[in-house]
Amino acid sequence: MRALSYHGKRDVRVDTVPDPTIVDPEDVIVRITSSGLCGSDLHLYEVMGPFLGEGDILGHEPMGVVVEKGPAVTALALGDRVVVPFNVSCGTCWMCERGLHSQCETTQNRDQGMGASLFGYTKLYGQIPGGQAEYLRVPFGNRLPVTVPEGPADDRFLYLSDVLPTAWQAVAYADPPKGGTLVVLGLGPIGDMACRVARHHGVEQVIGIDLVPERLARAAARGVTTIDLTGSDDVVQAVRELTGGRGPDAVIDAVGMEAHGSPFGSIAHRLVGLLPDMLAAPLMRTAGVDRMAAFLLGVELVRRGGTLSLSGVYGGTADPIPMLKVFDKQIQLRMGQANVHRWVPEILPLLTDADPLGVDDFATHRLPLESASDAYAMFQDKKDGAIKVVFQP
Repeated sequence: MRALSYHGKRDVRVDTVPDPTIVDPEDVIVRITSSGLCGSDLHLYEVMGPFLGEGDILGHEPMGVVVEKGPAVTALALGDRVVVPFNVSCGTCWMCERGLHSQCETTQNRDQGMGASLFGYTKLYGQIPGGQAEYLRVPFGNRLPVTVPEGPADDRFLYLSDVLPTAWQAVAYADPPKGGTLVVLGLGPIGDMACRVARHHGVEQVIGIDLVPERLARAAARGVTTIDLTGSDDVVQAVRELTGGRGPDAVIDAVGMEAHGSPFGSIAHRLVGLLPDMLAAPLMRTAGVDRMAAFLLGVELVRRGGTLSLSGVYGGTADPIPMLKVFDKQIQLRMGQANVHRWVPEILPLLTDADPLGVDDFATHRLPLESASDAYAMFQDKKDGAIKVVFQP
């Protein structure tokens, strides 16, 4: 089959690799019909190389059709259309039963000190082949894949794999009151969708902050008050003026480790990129290598007693956090990988013909898998208005 493989920093290629096979009686093989390119994939492309192996297959936002199944799979039939959550979760352990699928005890990577395995996402999370490929082996076939109806185009359901539950959890963790104010830092796919979810939940004022004109315009078209980082001398003051001088009830950091405006973090990223993997990996495990600008801005913006919800990925172990300010402002922090299955029952009823969250036209680019290498570069460099890219093998 053809699949997108990692070959080094900013070097991903579509290669011919062996087809996946049934390994466990509960496995299914899915023929991929659509697979998203996620902002988290760019962390692999740019920063997380020390935890990748050459030839690792990337991608964690797939959907497709079941073409083979193990003898113990009874919940699916050949030909069923399914979305594959990015968490590899068993659905039956203590954590899964409590809605913490990203902490699944069956697939936790205890040797790495990390949580549940993820498709296509480094040695830290199981080094499981991902879904930017023609076929994907999916374990826990009776509980992990989400069956969706035939008929509507893939875009109606594809984002159940990651974008929708991640944005939904970000808003749930932020917990802004219906009549309150929410600031979303970063209007990429997750930040954009978080704005839509918040407005759907009735949050009165949603403020989106970014520096990419296409992202700002896209959010503004859906009723979000936008602030351009490049055009505002004082973002904190601008938000204060919009929130009665107090600040928003909650802030979502949808940016994470690669935020702009973090010179020391940028230097750390470049240094790590220059080191051999055997030296870079231990450094990333013990040092503060994240660009912290988005997190620090969130701490500054949120009102006293408010909530900061982190959905952007961070990878540094010893990042500096202004604990005095966080403590003094009585800020609540919530964060973590989205627990996909926890939120699917709430989201799925919204994926109707009315399309209240605008999933049908959420993608800005639909490309063949063979164009994936160029698509990564385009998305990383924010060219051609690329906000959400979907591959169709």
